[in-house]
Amino acid sequence: MITDTHTHLYSEQFDEDRKEMMQRAKDAGVSRFFIPAIDSSHTESMFLLEKEFPDDVFLMMGLHPTYVNENYVEELAHVKKWLDQRNFYAIGEIGIDLYWDKSFLIQQQEAFKTQIKWAKEKKLPIVIHCRDAFDEIFEVLESEKSEDLRGIFHCFTGSLEQAKQAISYNMKLGIGGVATFKNGKIDKFLNEIDLKHIVLETDSPYLAPTPFRGKRNESAYITNVVDKLATIYGISFNEIAEITTQNSKDVFNI
Repeated sequence: MITDTHTHLYSEQFDEDRKEMMQRAKDAGVSRFFIPAIDSSHTESMFLLEKEFPDDVFLMMGLHPTYVNENYVEELAHVKKWLDQRNFYAIGEIGIDLYWDKSFLIQQQEAFKTQIKWAKEKKLPIVIHCRDAFDEIFEVLESEKSEDLRGIFHCFTGSLEQAKQAISYNMKLGIGGVATFKNGKIDKFLNEIDLKHIVLETDSPYLAPTPFRGKRNESAYITNVVDKLATIYGISFNEIAEITTQNSKDVFNI
């Protein structure tokens, strides 16, 4: 059993072959798919995905930092409305992204803090999106740290020191295709991180692992990540799958 803790299965890139893609993943041993939210324009697609695959997909709710702009208060209200109406497995993906645009940093910080508070109230994990913003993310986590705070540092691409700091805030590290890249860097120190802090993800349709890099990613390709981690940690494919799946159960309380 393998768990993909982060995959955008409702993406339009899967519209032509979603059922076939899901079957390929199941044939590869993937049995759980955790679906991050982006903004209100994607909510209906998420619910339709859940309706089509009710036994396989587990939805999150949240406002993605790159979608924080002039209407972020309205978008946060949309998130809160749904959090109060039905069950979700995490609040995400949330965080700070300064790669594309720094002009909404203050609003991103406010949205991040607000959604962390909701996660604590709902006793849900958070799933963090961080790009060019480790210092800013850690500043917020430091101000919000508590026994109630837990989650996943999605698509972790930082240093060993940053990995340890993320773990100190009760975060698992979401490891995907980047671990297989020649210039991915994290493969150089991952063996210094106890496997109990690792969960698997694809972020499909993005960040396909080697040898599919540059192509559309899909959940079946997570086996390439498992292979890489098995090499890094010097244990079997099945052990990686079993341990990381148990870690995901611990995070999502399943």
